[in-house]
Amino acid sequence: MLHHISFGVAEIRRSAAFYDAVLGTLGYVRVWEDLQPDDPDQAVGYGLPGGGDKFTIKLRREQARSPGAGFHLAFAAPSRQAVSQFHEAALARGGADNGAPGLRAHYGPTYFAAFVIDPDGHHIEAVCKSER
Repeated sequence: MLHHISFGVAEIRRSAAFYDAVLGTLGYVRVWEDLQPDDPDQAVGYGLPGGGDKFTIKLRREQARSPGAGFHLAFAAPSRQAVSQFHEAALARGGADNGAPGLRAHYGPTYFAAFVIDPDGHHIEAVCKSER
């Protein structure tokens, strides 16, 4: 259904470093970037290696706000270990804990997830639904 999604961020280099580390644990990489100094439209796109972007961060300085209560973005993780690494990397790079890695049986018997809030206040999740 979705082609891609973008988040507005206040500091593009800080956010890019955060998402490089966090998404890297899930197998996603920068697939393009536009980081020209003094350009108000700086952005970085992430996706699978060799593919197009599915997630983008865009410099929005003063207008960078998370969408608000009830909104979060869940990234697919290849393993439960990757979910734990996602959580650890996020906390090490300025993210806030919003739910430690673990099973969430109320979502399904194999729903293993971790929840964090990025440095701009966006709620993100990593989820793996495999049994391992």
